Amino acid sequence: MQATSGRVAHLLENALAQGRDKKIVVCGAGGFIGGHLIADLRRQGYTDLRAVDVKPLDQWFQRFDDVDNRCLDLAEKANGYEALEDAAWVYNLAADMGGMGFIENNKALCMLSVLINTHLLMAAQELGVERYFYASSACVYNGEKQLDANVTPLKEADAYPALPEDGYGWEKLFSERMCRHYREDFGLVTRVARYHNVYGPFGTYDGGREKAPAALTRKVIEAKRSGKHEIEIWGTGEQTRSFMYIDDCLVGTQAILHSDIEEPINLGSNELVTINGLVSLIEEIAGIELKRNYNLDAPKGVNGRNSDNTLIAQYLDWEPGIRLRDGMERTYRWIYDQMVQQQANGHAQPTVFTLA
Repeated sequence: MQATSGRVAHLLENALAQGRDKKIVVCGAGGFIGGHLIADLRRQGYTDLRAVDVKPLDQWFQRFDDVDNRCLDLAEKANGYEALEDAAWVYNLAADMGGMGFIENNKALCMLSVLINTHLLMAAQELGVERYFYASSACVYNGEKQLDANVTPLKEADAYPALPEDGYGWEKLFSERMCRHYREDFGLVTRVARYHNVYGPFGTYDGGREKAPAALTRKVIEAKRSGKHEIEIWGTGEQTRSFMYIDDCLVGTQAILHSDIEEPINLGSNELVTINGLVSLIEEIAGIELKRNYNLDAPKGVNGRNSDNTLIAQYLDWEPGIRLRDGMERTYRWIYDQMVQQQANGHAQPTVFTLA
């Protein structure tokens, strides 16, 4: 885990001192961020952990034998109550989502995730949960503020007037408001972070739900290993993004939960890069240069998106700071190893467990 500010370190040390034996529930724990979060909570010394995900256990990216692992569909109300029984702190990372290709072609499925947060909030309020974290997304931001690749970093107020990503973004924005009103009406302590493009190892890199860093890494590796030195890029490649490495996400998520930040807040890197620039970075890591073919009909999302970190720096004296180059080198190595193993095993993306 990276070094943190004194304020963040104090928050996390106090949390551990007060909550080492509290029951902590991570919803969406079979996924990328959730698996890393469970792993990090274990590393810190938390002992009463419950991991919940809709996927069968053999499809979880990380799973630990000393954790209460449960396969539950949290879109069902009764399962939300079962998941949060005796819980003190809850991290809701559960959602039906993926990269831009999935989001643009599955708007209804993305919006149905509203049932997950709704039922978990109801259960949290009725069961006496102490703190509740909701993972929102930069997709809540007004699309008219993201038309230029030279985007002005998005500050929290830019979510209104509302014009979020159709489907997924509307669900996230509505669920943010649900958290606010449960705090205001019922006194449930809710905290909301707007994630900006989280990436790293132990995540999806093929199959249609992968995000840009993993998808492009896979394509570069495929080109290198096949000898066909070409790559397809969605859009012109000039669209811009910032990408946050998973370790920064873990620090920020836990610090926000234990902070006094009541409004939704950005959690993302402000290191802006074009998609072409990201491809060039991966090519450098791989030691190869590829011919680029641009698919202008493919989903590409907004033209520009970056995180304004003014507020999180003010509140926490900290912001995500792991360089894209450093994070992508770690991500590349992991995906490369998985693809070699995949070919050796003769099947699709292998499930990777970290067992106790």
